[in-house]
Amino acid sequence: MASYNPIDATPSREQALHALYEAAELEHCLMCTYLYAVFSLKSSVEEGLTAEQLDAVTRWRRTILQIATEEMGHLASVWNITVALGGAPRIGRSNFPLDPGYLPAGVVVKLAPFNAATLQHFIYLERPADSTEPEGEGFAPERVFVRAVDGPRLTPMGLDYDTVGVFYQKLSEGLCKLVAAHGEAGALCGDPALQLSGAEVSLPGAKRVICLKTALIAFNAIITQGEGAQQNSEDSHYQKFAGIRAEYQALLAADPSFVPAFPAATNPVLRRPPRPEGRVWIEDARAIATVDLANSAYGLMQRLLAYSYAVPTQDPDKMLALDLSIGLMHALAPLAERAARLPAGPSNPVCHAGVSFITLRDASALPPGPGARRFFCERMQQLADAAARLNEAGDARTAAAATILSRLAQNAVRGFDLSRAAPSVVSSASPAVTPTTQPAPPTSVQDGIEQVEGEKLTLLFETKRCIHARFCVTGAPTVFLANVQGPWIHPDTMDVERLADIAHACPSGAIRYNRRDGRPDESAPPVNLAATREAGPYALRGELHLNGVPAGYRATLCRCGASKNKPFCDGSHHDVHFTATGEPPTGTSTDALPVRDGPLHIEPQTNGPLKIRGNLEITSGTGRMVARTTSTFLCRCGASQNKPFCDGSHARIGFMAE
Repeated sequence: MASYNPIDATPSREQALHALYEAAELEHCLMCTYLYAVFSLKSSVEEGLTAEQLDAVTRWRRTILQIATEEMGHLASVWNITVALGGAPRIGRSNFPLDPGYLPAGVVVKLAPFNAATLQHFIYLERPADSTEPEGEGFAPERVFVRAVDGPRLTPMGLDYDTVGVFYQKLSEGLCKLVAAHGEAGALCGDPALQLSGAEVSLPGAKRVICLKTALIAFNAIITQGEGAQQNSEDSHYQKFAGIRAEYQALLAADPSFVPAFPAATNPVLRRPPRPEGRVWIEDARAIATVDLANSAYGLMQRLLAYSYAVPTQDPDKMLALDLSIGLMHALAPLAERAARLPAGPSNPVCHAGVSFITLRDASALPPGPGARRFFCERMQQLADAAARLNEAGDARTAAAATILSRLAQNAVRGFDLSRAAPSVVSSASPAVTPTTQPAPPTSVQDGIEQVEGEKLTLLFETKRCIHARFCVTGAPTVFLANVQGPWIHPDTMDVERLADIAHACPSGAIRYNRRDGRPDESAPPVNLAATREAGPYALRGELHLNGVPAGYRATLCRCGASKNKPFCDGSHHDVHFTATGEPPTGTSTDALPVRDGPLHIEPQTNGPLKIRGNLEITSGTGRMVARTTSTFLCRCGASQNKPFCDGSHARIGFMAE
């Protein structure tokens, strides 16, 4: 009997949140293991490196720090999606090393210094789904096990996955099912003002999740940036680690004595462990004090991050909490580097100490208000005092940490207003996203199409076709409410004829309607048109038939080759920085057609162009005539040198699409 995969079952918000909590812990763990390896790297010729080796190790440090920062961006993405589903982010995680069963058997996570085996382990973690990369030596799972269960469970259960990318693909599929079951507004009902955005923090993943499309974009960014990406770019984590491996091997071949890092402990702990296997107990007094302070800074950073997700955008505590948490990370780095250069103690004479990233028993957000602010001020001062005591004469790293923590303590006292009352619990949404006072109209979801019943018409909204052209939210802001909790479409707040015009303006056909007042529904336009959008999709109007199935009268079809919803556009042209003119030259076939309307048959060719049959006028984005035809092939791989027409480039570049 095949193992039951909870993500494949009837969508459950509880299961979705459970899976997102694991995703957050996984990103958190990867970030810590990468940082631990970075902190063990040597940084000067005085530490035993040649000038050439130092240059390489310095580059490796920058690269891995960038990867760790991107992992933090992934973590922010996961947290934002969690909030969008109505949950609170999972900030904490289990302590290192993780016990078997916490993650799938093939995902081993532990703290280890930089060396060839650890680097291979990182490559293995970030490998594409079809990769044959081996696991690093010493990182094999303690035991092989299966987490999946046979048969359905109400209780959230962990699921198995071979790579991180496969895991995120399953999360994406589960979220799509949840939206299909509850509608976009019903599924993504969390307060967007609680999320993190680029306005508060400079992380690539800090983008508000306000709809299914933005959530899927976030998931896809995580996959393609390196964790299990099928087609890895030079910027992927997998390729970056592989590049370090190649250079490392070349330097070792030139000098077999090359050791780029200090022998920091594998899985260091601050107290004698009840389970000593695979752990190093730190006994050196200076190392204990250094790791203790680093761990305390790390723990306070977690609390501040959790707090930043508990207060809305307009609350000044949000920005201050984020600034302090980032500052604590800057303080932790020199302390962690110092720990890797100190002895572990007499029980482990062959290795050094290392920051253990001990987590709090509960890192969830403190209740917003004066109590939390006072806690942060007190705790920050305790860390600053400890850093002042730890500061060793002549040691630049402990001095840097002491300076940073002293400044952060002062900023906390100046920034947190202890006299200000706790924020109102009525609503944290800003006025721009406050839900309407109109009663919620009857709404249902069928085949991924949200149907909202108004008095004079039924509005239909198909999420997967939406390209966020914003004609709806700008032309009918009382009907289509952006970024709200709960029902977001209210057909009866606008004149029905004007609302029909707004629907007609939707280029993708995501918005349609059925009249209930006896007036006629939308009909085919008098002229079939295909407009080429600047650096964007084809916007078609006509009596459309897609692979023989009626597809409405409006559609935007992908021409960049990157859409995840082919043949429809999903906005991926923005993500891949697609460049293509919306003003192609006028061709020779511009003679007037005897008939300008009628069925327009669209047949995407396997791994090839869009075949279109029927009366069609192809225009530029500004409406200038490009061609008139009754049969044509339009490029959809993005590579044709004769856009908008196909020139066979799809075969040259290996374009793949159904």
